[in-house]
Amino acid sequence: MAATIITTEDLREFKHELLEDIKAIVNNQTDFATKKWLKSPEVRDYLSISPGTLQNLRINGTLPYTKVGGVIYYDYEEIQQVMEDNKIHNKF
Repeated sequence: MAATIITTEDLREFKHELLEDIKAIVNNQTDFATKKWLKSPEVRDYLSISPGTLQNLRINGTLPYTKVGGVIYYDYEEIQQVMEDNKIHNKF
């Protein structure tokens, strides 16, 4: 089994690609725009991401959340803002 070395630049590129994919999904979906607060399963469906990815976005501070009791809620507008803040403008 061959080992593959992943560099910091590889991870940055993956992050940018992932954020672009998330942005494209968000721009194509409007079903959730009527709700202020979304639960984790709704956010996962909305962004088409796995539970682990959502957890990583919470842990690394990319996606803000509110926890009430044992339930985690995400502000729809904050999700939109994260997408805008991470928009990448390539200049060719």
